[in-house]
Amino acid sequence: MAGSFASINTALTAMRYQQVALDIASTNVANVGTDGYVRRRVVGETLGAASAPARWSRSTETGSGVQASRVDRMTDTLLDSRMRREHGRQTYLDSIADAFSRIETGLAEPGPSGVSAALADFRATLADLGNSPGSDAARSQALGAAATVVDAIKLQAAHLSDEGADQRSHLLASVKEVNSVASELAATNRTIAAALGGGSDTTTLMDERDALALRLSELTGAKATVQDDGTMLVELNGEPLVKGITAAQLVVTGGVAPDGTASGGPVTFALSPDTSGGTTAVVGSLGGDVGATVQVLDDALPSYVAGLAAVAKGLADDVNAAHMAGYDSSGVAGGKLFDYNAADILGTIDVVITDVSKLAVSKVAGPSNDGNNAAALAQAVKVDDQYQRLVNGFGSKVASAQQLAKNQQALTDQVDSTREQMAGVSLDEETVNMISAQRAYEAAARVMTTMDSVLDTLINRTGLVR
Repeated sequence: MAGSFASINTALTAMRYQQVALDIASTNVANVGTDGYVRRRVVGETLGAASAPARWSRSTETGSGVQASRVDRMTDTLLDSRMRREHGRQTYLDSIADAFSRIETGLAEPGPSGVSAALADFRATLADLGNSPGSDAARSQALGAAATVVDAIKLQAAHLSDEGADQRSHLLASVKEVNSVASELAATNRTIAAALGGGSDTTTLMDERDALALRLSELTGAKATVQDDGTMLVELNGEPLVKGITAAQLVVTGGVAPDGTASGGPVTFALSPDTSGGTTAVVGSLGGDVGATVQVLDDALPSYVAGLAAVAKGLADDVNAAHMAGYDSSGVAGGKLFDYNAADILGTIDVVITDVSKLAVSKVAGPSNDGNNAAALAQAVKVDDQYQRLVNGFGSKVASAQQLAKNQQALTDQVDSTREQMAGVSLDEETVNMISAQRAYEAAARVMTTMDSVLDTLINRTGLVR
């Protein structure tokens, strides 16, 4: 439509469009500190002549203004996918580094209360006992030092057991959160599909969708992909966890019982029911927080516990062999100083001699104050190197985990910074946008005022003779 009245409508469309631009800018400013918010930008569309020519007529329109065609979220699909992947790796490495650091603290090495110090003290008391084999005080001190070694080993084993229990409880809590987030994402997918079908704005829903997908990546290392219909597909090692409006449930099928106790064997998972209504085992290792917990439960803790059990067994066997080669105060051949159940060495190892006269520190059969076997007992305490290799090996794992987490953090920060430049809200930029929209609005209002004056002249003054 052409003519003076059309110009008023053109100015009106400009004012409406700039009002939308102001609304979007103010929304961006209002959400500058909102987690997961992606800044918006209104996209204008020129209104003009019909896009298809008429058969028997022609359009007289030369310009009909502007309209807001859509509101875009300032995101990049590939960058979002990279961010989810790097955050999954970062969470995995951070969780492992944190768990390793707690375990290392529980070892109390090096320190005056650790196993290493207890072994050194036990060896020293046995050497002192050789100098005064007839002293009940020296014998009592040696038995006390042996008990201290056992207590130090058991305390370290208890710390490892507590860490394992905490990790199992954490795993169950994480799996519960995975299922909750997956259900929320499926519900969000449903709402997005309905909103797109009805032509409603979905930018806020997509912010929520992306935040939920990011959380699933942090929890499990899952791969999330945006589908053509705006919904998010989330897969665990190739198996769909969330597909459209359907969410599977992640289930722990081995390694951890529902009450948080260890059920034996490695930790395994399944999706039940999966998105097709059946049950599918999750093959391969997971990432994120869940994957890190499994790595600690299946590898780090069992490996160290086995090493500590080997140290305890070696100590008991070597000292017992030396002790049984000697004779006690009555001249009777010595028995076991330590005893344990091979099925649970760390839980059952103990000092079985309570009578100081039963310590076999003599090399001579029959009543004697000979203390030559005490030196052999001291030499039998030779697991220090084995224990140090165990502790140093774990220390290397801790240092490696912390270094990997630090290196990954540099990459994660770079990806986050790149995405923030696109999706983050800049107050300076939004201020410029608001001023620009304000000036454009004022200009459109001025056009309307001018057209009002033109129409007043046309209608009320045309033909008047003065």
